Amino acid sequence: MEDYCCAEREKLEAWLDDHLEFTHSYFIRKASREMVNGWFAERIHSNQPFASKDNPLQQRAHQSSTDLTSPATLCFLNNRCPSPATVPSPAPGTPTCKILASEFDRPLRPIVVKDSEGSLTFLSEADRQSVIVQGGSVMGEGCVTGGGSGSGIDRCARLLELVKDVSSHLDVTALCHKIFLHINELMTADRYSLFLVGEDSSNRKFLVSRLFDVAEGSTLEESSSSCIRLEWNKGIVGHVAATGQLLNIKNAYEDPRFNAEVDLITGYKTQSILCLPIKNHRDEVVGVAQAINKKGGEDSAFSEQDERDFSAYLAFSGIVLHNAQLYETSQLENRRNQVLLDLASLIFEEQQCLEVLLRKIAGTILSFMQAQACTVFIADDDSMNSFSSVFYMKYEELREVLDAPKRDCDVNQINYMYAQYVKNTMQSLNISDVTKDQRFPWTRENPDHTSNQIKSLLCTPIRNDKKDKVIGVCQLVNKMDEASSSVKAFNRNDEQFLEAFTIFCGLGIQNTQMYETVERAMAKQEVTLEVLSYHASAAEEESQELQVTVVSTVPSAQSLRLMDFSFSDFDLSDIETTQATIRMFVDLNLVQNFQMKYTSLCQWVLSVKKNYRKNVAYHNWRHAFNTAQSMFTLLKSGHLQNNLSDLEVLALMIATLSHDLDHRGVNNSYIQRSDHPLAQLYCHSTMEHHHFDQCLMILNSSGNQILSGLSLNEYKTTLKMIERAILATDLALYMKRRGEFFELTKNSQFVWEDEQHKDLLRSMLMTACDISAITKPWPVQKRIAELVATEFFEQGDKERQELNIEPSDLMNREKKDKIPSMQVSFIDAICTQLYETLAGMSEFCSPLLEGCQKNRQHWKRLAEESEKGLVAGLV
Repeated sequence: MEDYCCAEREKLEAWLDDHLEFTHSYFIRKASREMVNGWFAERIHSNQPFASKDNPLQQRAHQSSTDLTSPATLCFLNNRCPSPATVPSPAPGTPTCKILASEFDRPLRPIVVKDSEGSLTFLSEADRQSVIVQGGSVMGEGCVTGGGSGSGIDRCARLLELVKDVSSHLDVTALCHKIFLHINELMTADRYSLFLVGEDSSNRKFLVSRLFDVAEGSTLEESSSSCIRLEWNKGIVGHVAATGQLLNIKNAYEDPRFNAEVDLITGYKTQSILCLPIKNHRDEVVGVAQAINKKGGEDSAFSEQDERDFSAYLAFSGIVLHNAQLYETSQLENRRNQVLLDLASLIFEEQQCLEVLLRKIAGTILSFMQAQACTVFIADDDSMNSFSSVFYMKYEELREVLDAPKRDCDVNQINYMYAQYVKNTMQSLNISDVTKDQRFPWTRENPDHTSNQIKSLLCTPIRNDKKDKVIGVCQLVNKMDEASSSVKAFNRNDEQFLEAFTIFCGLGIQNTQMYETVERAMAKQEVTLEVLSYHASAAEEESQELQVTVVSTVPSAQSLRLMDFSFSDFDLSDIETTQATIRMFVDLNLVQNFQMKYTSLCQWVLSVKKNYRKNVAYHNWRHAFNTAQSMFTLLKSGHLQNNLSDLEVLALMIATLSHDLDHRGVNNSYIQRSDHPLAQLYCHSTMEHHHFDQCLMILNSSGNQILSGLSLNEYKTTLKMIERAILATDLALYMKRRGEFFELTKNSQFVWEDEQHKDLLRSMLMTACDISAITKPWPVQKRIAELVATEFFEQGDKERQELNIEPSDLMNREKKDKIPSMQVSFIDAICTQLYETLAGMSEFCSPLLEGCQKNRQHWKRLAEESEKGLVAGLV
């Protein structure tokens, strides 16, 4: 069965080979799009350039016409028509300054569009539909073989050869030239011309020649050496383009649309004309082909068969034009995108100086847009109707090398008015002729004010990254015509490019302004830190006085009762507290072990004392000193020093003295709710982080560097321990971590050699010392409780007055009768288990637990009396 099918197929192919005319006709009538595509796919071959003859350029009659020809200011597909005096267009990778906006002056996909919210964006919806070329309409119904000057076999062979070229080439000019040569063998006209439909960015159509006067023996270079631009719907070619209908004119002089002036000038006699439209798959006219003077005698005219043959071959021209349009449009858009990327790269190279950035922006825009002047206005944040700075550049300045750009200059007042209008409306402004524009009052009032300076104007707002605020305005004046050097209007293409440019400019300007702001802030911070360091450090005289006292005589720890858990500072003066601090550092061997200078230690202690606020009732220097004394007692009397390293002891003593530096008398909750600047710096433990920052500032201040004797590794380790110790005084962190500590000690799993366990212990010791007032003798505890309540009530008053909220019972002055019961709750929830655990680790720490338990009994009694109405509270 298979052999039979193969034999029949061979017979059928042989018959088709013998009847090529039928084969060709059948293919034209029946071939589907898929069949054509398959035929193309099997015959794709590499592009080969057309070989051209070396004949000299011939000056043909129509090329010398003065009324129909003009410089090719705007050409289709190839951007610029080549001529002997024209330099080829730059390659896609050419830097921005070598590319002009006019090269993209044709309908392309918009660079910038508005999204659903009205904001400008580079991303648009995929509105391009797939291009489908129907198989039956490629050649048209009129492509029927027969007639003409060649056999059907020759016509079919030529057609297949042409199909092969169409499938593998995108050179419109070369392929259309070849099509005309094929047609000439069928129609035998004297000459042929090809005009393509072009559109500028304003959607105005025109016709421009791609091939002109193609004759038998003419080369591609001769036929494409000039550009002729024709108006739409004027003349025979313009009429065919506008109507989409062919014209077969036997006598051109009898047609009123024919312009005989060309023949009069050149001496060439035009007799018959066959002019047909070239259409794409959407039945849109994309070009016009024209054949002049049918050969065969003076009165010869083009026949209907000529019309059919011409139409059939022009169908291939339509395919060529469509494919080339898609290809060249994509190439042009790719090149346009490269321009924008080059601009973005240029802008983002400079982020440090606004003046340099503005010069780059103005220079790039002037070079690309070919305007006479560019002005960049920077909006003033403090005023709605003014600009903080202005940068002005003329086109001539592009060749100059300036050390510093001219940022502020005397710009014509009307420039400011247009810029202010654009800034207020947030909309672009394009005026083709300022002297004739009557929309603005200043133009009507003084029409001649700028007639000699500004004619065309394009002004676009520069927005911030959120697109909701105008941070500047870019203004161009007087677009220059490359050919005539005259001033012309800015078109839609210029508007789109400037809108896209200003998006990148906005980002660049905002980033540069932000950089300048950060630089100024850093400079201010440096100055502020220098001033703070000076004022935060103790006076040199005071430091020397303390140093003299230390050298002469410092009371012993025993005489000051520093090693007693029941210690109270109420009987000590401020100078005695600083002396006692020096004594603790000496008795812990910190001065000797770390080679501390007495001058540095004395100044550091006095500087720490100075940085506690005196107007804070409880969290002041006295509280810090008492916390340090409690740590000293735990280390010495509690016998914990032997289990800790010298660096740990040093870190704990510095941390206890510094753990509430610059306390404001309010807690973290108040700082967060009041939107204090400190709340913007830290997401948790706000005040504790601030205390550590202050501690670090003092340690690094001149004269206070008590850690200068440490190695680099020791210094880093000590600072890390100090930071963690100070943060541990946040009771919120204490509540999170204490469970792990209690569990380790309860199960006898605490390991002194384990760094994580010791870090946990240091944190618990910091809390134990911070709240150690609860362990003091009752008179001392009650007095300290009154100081704490005073501070809390002041915060409660602020919450009522400033935050308009009702304070908690702890901060509420009106709930002071609940202080005893709240103290009992505080002891039960926070204190007891901690002191029980420490006492379990070292029996020498048990006085803390005992003092806490005794005070609980006192607070319990007061709470019961308060409930009976016997006492009214503490303060």
